[in-house]
Amino acid sequence: MAKFFEEPSRTFSEYLLIPGYTGPDCTPDKVSLKTPLVKFKKGEEPALSLNIPMVSAVMQAVSGEEMACALAREGGVSFIYGSQTIESQAAMVRKVKSTKAGFVGSDSNISPEATLEDVIALRKETGHSTMAVTDNGQADGKLVGIVTSRDYRESRMDHSIQVKEFMTPFDKLIVGNEDITLSDANDLIWEHKLNQLPIVDKEQHLKAFVFRKDYESHKDNPNELLDENKRYIVGAGINTRDYATRVPALVEAGVDVLCIDSSEGYSAWQAETIKWIREHYGDRVKVGAGNIVDGDGFRFLADAGADFIKIGIGGGSICITREQKGIGRGQATATIDVAKARDAYFEETGVYIPICSDGGIVHDYHITLALAFGADFVMLGRYFARFKEAPNKIVSVNGNYMKEYWGEGSARARNWQRYDVGGDKKMSFVEGVDSYVPYAGSLRDNVGLSLSKIRHTMCNCGCLTIPELQRDAKVTLVSSTSIVEGGAHDVVVRDEHFDAKPQ
Repeated sequence: MAKFFEEPSRTFSEYLLIPGYTGPDCTPDKVSLKTPLVKFKKGEEPALSLNIPMVSAVMQAVSGEEMACALAREGGVSFIYGSQTIESQAAMVRKVKSTKAGFVGSDSNISPEATLEDVIALRKETGHSTMAVTDNGQADGKLVGIVTSRDYRESRMDHSIQVKEFMTPFDKLIVGNEDITLSDANDLIWEHKLNQLPIVDKEQHLKAFVFRKDYESHKDNPNELLDENKRYIVGAGINTRDYATRVPALVEAGVDVLCIDSSEGYSAWQAETIKWIREHYGDRVKVGAGNIVDGDGFRFLADAGADFIKIGIGGGSICITREQKGIGRGQATATIDVAKARDAYFEETGVYIPICSDGGIVHDYHITLALAFGADFVMLGRYFARFKEAPNKIVSVNGNYMKEYWGEGSARARNWQRYDVGGDKKMSFVEGVDSYVPYAGSLRDNVGLSLSKIRHTMCNCGCLTIPELQRDAKVTLVSSTSIVEGGAHDVVVRDEHFDAKPQ
């Protein structure tokens, strides 16, 4: 007879936190959201930690190089999607790792033979008035000059004039060498009253820019997640088919952490993938595994050697695995169960394996609940897909700005490796949908608001750290009626377009 769980499969929306005592020193500015990303032994520090408990999903519509830099700037990690060629994924990782904090790659480049008309067109396309003039017109070319808005007058110059006639030539530029530190670069900017400092190598090839306007913004990013060389931390997704060729390419590109991207991780193929990585790289290469939804799945991947373990099957907003297969578990119940197994494993072995709640996050407070239930961090797809830094397109739907968002198991993605159960290399049916999400603007503003809610809620619970929240949180189930009570009710909500006239 099948094994039946007595506990219903519950979602985060079925729970609320009960306030704890908030002392005079328990204020949001004192809350630490630092959390381990990979496993560590009792009494030791993890090799990698997050400064905020948020990572972006291994999805085509979510995690590209721009997202990776933006999220690392805020203290989290992106996992560059693996449903692409090995070469293009490695190139994305390499681009992120080549971006030092404060060193910006040039995306406005032009050749000396181009015209003022080309400069105007490029400015309109990129929105940037500073342009690098390189011998080949590309970002990696030999720097021969700079064009800024001070070098031309659009209304008084012939638009056919070539760039080399009005640019500021290289011999009149102040530049930094590729080994310069950010501090020294900023000193040069202030000493010479520059707006930007080009960074070049010994052959004069352009490597990056440091901008005066970024000085304050970098001071405003105390949570930046950087490696020992001041480069952004970045992750990448792998599958259980081509890992023997994909992993070496990603490691060579400088990836910091890997994640086996799979809809169901309790499998021999995940164990084989981790075993291969350990045999070839030992513990030097960090790799997460999943997804699982119970203690048995956790123990299997823990024994296989996973550095972190992801929880969740079918809870994502674009995932229809439960509908298609009838398999999965409510995200709240799964997180609670796996957290118990994680704690038991820690007691038994002295090794703490972080767990990641992946899916089922609808509201910001669900993140806090996931942490209180034992998750060390959460993986988000729809949440990040809304931002301008995501690689998906902005479209207009019925007059509203939206971003395209599709599942890795959708017909559009055709990421069969994520749903690998052996046999033929193909997808028999879809497990994800193609959809839209409302465009929400920049990552920084939205993440900042979400983190503020988390910090305030933790203070309401009397907790200043995630471990304290996991230990001391008080939680209650809610009825369907109390869920209704929790929102605005029995009133007509005032709308800015509603014209109410006094009587």
